[in-house]
Formats: sequence, C-alpha cells, structure tokens
Amino acid sequence: MLNAEATVDGWYALLTSVPADQADAGQALIHYKGQGAVERRYHDFKGPLAVAPVFVQHNRRVAALIQVNCLALLVFCLIERQVRRALGPGQTMSGLHPDNRPVRPTGRMIFYHLGELTLRIGNVTDPPTVQITRGVQLQLLDLLDTDIGQTRWPQM
Repeated sequence: MLNAEATVDGWYALLTSVPADQADAGQALIHYKGQGAVERRYHDFKGPLAVAPVFVQHNRRVAALIQVNCLALLVFCLIERQVRRALGPGQTMSGLHPDNRPVRPTGRMIFYHLGELTLRIGNVTDPPTVQITRGVQLQLLDLLDTDIGQTRWPQM
C-alpha cells in the first residue's frame, strides 16, 4: 500500500485548453505553477525591500506594517513591469550591469540607478532640476514615461 502511494507522490492532474502540439505536459505544469515569477517576487520581498525583524506592540501595527511592505513590493513590481513593457518583449538594455552587457532590467537594477538621482532645489526664478549623472538614468525615466522637465509647484 505504501509503495503504491509513493509511486504517485507529487503527481498533478491538470486540465488545459492549450492543444497538445503547442505545449507538452511539462510546459503546461510550468505555466500553471508560474513558479519562476512567484519565487522571484518572494526573493524581492526578502531582498530590496529590506524586510527585517521589527518588534511592535499591537496586532494592528503588525497588519499595517505588512500592508506597507506589500504596497512597496507592488510599486517595485509595477516599475519593473513598466520598464520591461516599454522596452518590448525580450528586449535588453545596456548600462545597467557593471560590465555594461545588455540585460533585461530588474526592479533592483532600476532602483539602484534611479536611487542616485538628485534634485537641485530651486526658487521662484530658477525652478528645481533633476541632476542626471548617467545616461541610463535618463533612459529609465523615459521608459517610465516620466517628464523631469515638468516642474510642479505646490498649490497655494
């Protein structure tokens, strides 16, 4: 009895609308599980957001902290998605990796390069300006459809 159970341990039953000539069973399982994307997001949650042990006194603060972390991860993922969509499917970019090889941008790379942007504070006659130190920063801002020349003054 135990041997019979062991032989089917880990098997999945999947029903798909994809014809057999377009995807084999292994591809259907990979697509179903989406494991690569899920695992990468867990890695993002543990990495760039720098989630570390925090001691709070009330359950509602724990829930609020988790919600803030999830919102930060959502923004992180949406920025990566926007840059990749603007580049096009399968397209790569130079200037993101230290050896300048073309790579597919990740959220971590995008935030690394945009994290070095600085804002020069202006005044009424001289508007504030974003100081770009590398061309890849301007390219990323363009892919994010961000107009850095448009200054927004606070409404009085």
